Amino acid sequence: MIKVALVDDHQLFRKSLSLLLSSFEGISVVYDTPDGMAFLKFLEDTDIDVLLLDLEMPVVHGYDVCKQAKFIDPNLKVIILSQLTSKEAVHQVMEIGANGYFTKNSSPDMLEEAIKNVLDKDYYFDIALSTVIREALLWKKKKPTVLDTTPTAYLTPREIEIVQLATLEKCSKEIADTLNISTRTVEKHRKHIMEKTECKNFIGVVLYALKNKLIELDEV
Repeated sequence: MIKVALVDDHQLFRKSLSLLLSSFEGISVVYDTPDGMAFLKFLEDTDIDVLLLDLEMPVVHGYDVCKQAKFIDPNLKVIILSQLTSKEAVHQVMEIGANGYFTKNSSPDMLEEAIKNVLDKDYYFDIALSTVIREALLWKKKKPTVLDTTPTAYLTPREIEIVQLATLEKCSKEIADTLNISTRTVEKHRKHIMEKTECKNFIGVVLYALKNKLIELDEV
């Protein structure tokens, strides 16, 4: 059972979303709250698989909740739920280590896919954000970052293959089957890729691959 927590200060939206999530097979909403600080306290004593998190909230902003939640539990997968679709907002989500971005205008049916994607593949970006992601990447190029100084050649040919397959929405087992290697070997490669690129999660790796033209945006 996938344990999900929901943090959003709009009660009607939060309760409606909780009912929707409960209708998905294999997903259980174990906590919902309008208060980011209350969730962080809850997280200290409870294992959660996925956090669905609003950005614009009173008291503590979603960005800060995400960063603190990741500090408490580095294995927690965070999907940002927001109406904000600017390149600045998407860029900030990339920077704080969130695993996905789901716009509140998207089809509810896609949310189940988003939750499963962040668990299987470590990232999910709403397809409606493709143009904004491109803008965020172009904007990011103007800012000095680790990705700007890391040479493409730093990744081995096998690691590049794994990045390319991962961006085709293949999980570790599917990648292992394609390359005729073990799932454990794929996981080791993924770990090394993230260490080499100094990315907080596989969203960062995807951005690295896009920026260094290992993949095209329409492949993601």
